[in-house]
Amino acid sequence: MARAVSTTQTESIFDKYTKLLPGISLCLIIGIISYFLGKEFPLIGGAVFGIVIGIALKNTMQIPASMEAGINFTAKKILKGAIIVLGAGLSLGQVWKTGMESLSVMLCTLTAAYIAAFIFSKPLRVPENLTHLIGTGTAICGASAVAALAPVIEAEDSEIAYSISTVFFFNILAVLIFPTLGHVLGLNDYAFGLWSGTAVNDTSSAVAAGYIFSDKAGEYATIVKLTRTTMIIPICLIYAAYIASKKRAQAKQSGTNFSMAKLFPWFIFGFLGASLLNTAGLFNEAVVAGANWLGKFMIIMALAAVGLQADIKQMIKTGFRPIALGMIVWFVVSVVSLLVQHFVLGHL
Repeated sequence: MARAVSTTQTESIFDKYTKLLPGISLCLIIGIISYFLGKEFPLIGGAVFGIVIGIALKNTMQIPASMEAGINFTAKKILKGAIIVLGAGLSLGQVWKTGMESLSVMLCTLTAAYIAAFIFSKPLRVPENLTHLIGTGTAICGASAVAALAPVIEAEDSEIAYSISTVFFFNILAVLIFPTLGHVLGLNDYAFGLWSGTAVNDTSSAVAAGYIFSDKAGEYATIVKLTRTTMIIPICLIYAAYIASKKRAQAKQSGTNFSMAKLFPWFIFGFLGASLLNTAGLFNEAVVAGANWLGKFMIIMALAAVGLQADIKQMIKTGFRPIALGMIVWFVVSVVSLLVQHFVLGHL
């Protein structure tokens, strides 16, 4: 009897994961196409192509019901897995050294981003989840930060898609205007690298802007931006505590049970654990490079899945107010980064 039960359970697990294959395969195909498009057009990047292609397919054709489970799995589980894998490409030792040099700028820009997001979201009537996602994407690292926070606050796919699109727009704008502005303002390589690393949202865009200015600025912008990425850890934990307090209050009012374990972002500890293994020197350069590539590709796949579930009608209904909020937050972060460098660090 025990052997029969075991066989039945094995078949059940096999059937469960077999049902995921069609949806995962679709996301993989879109991911591969988006990856190569991102290589051809690096200013746009594979993540944006992934979510745009997903949205286009979702809203122009009927996605087979057999693919829904796999698409949802990719959008939720593979997205969390991507964050963990990205942690393996991060050295906390390097982060500590650079973080001490740029800590004041990062803390001030991070604080400014959230203050601006919450103040201006009220008159602009931007929904709460969009405010959190746009504020976090602008404050930390664009699509990766949005992807990390989304499951914590239980964001809808249309909210994720809209916030990433908003952050992307200002990434492109920053790459186009920051290098010229840097020369006009008379910034040196170190100051511009710090400005780009703390005021440009997405990692690829921050690095691109830095290298357009100079090689030294690009190298420093890369290190600062990777350091800024670690802010995902405390921010997600803070949001988890915030959401837990709301859920706890709701459960108390309704008389239902509350479970913190279900809300807790365990994948953030996976990100931290992978980073610690890298910091301890357990990963060679090939493994680190492979983890960076795989993590970014998994993000592309996951965002393709998000696009395949996003409702374009809901995004249009939201209007242009979130874009206005994104512009304000981005402008505030950019100015605060320069002001801190001038008045606190004395670079300008």
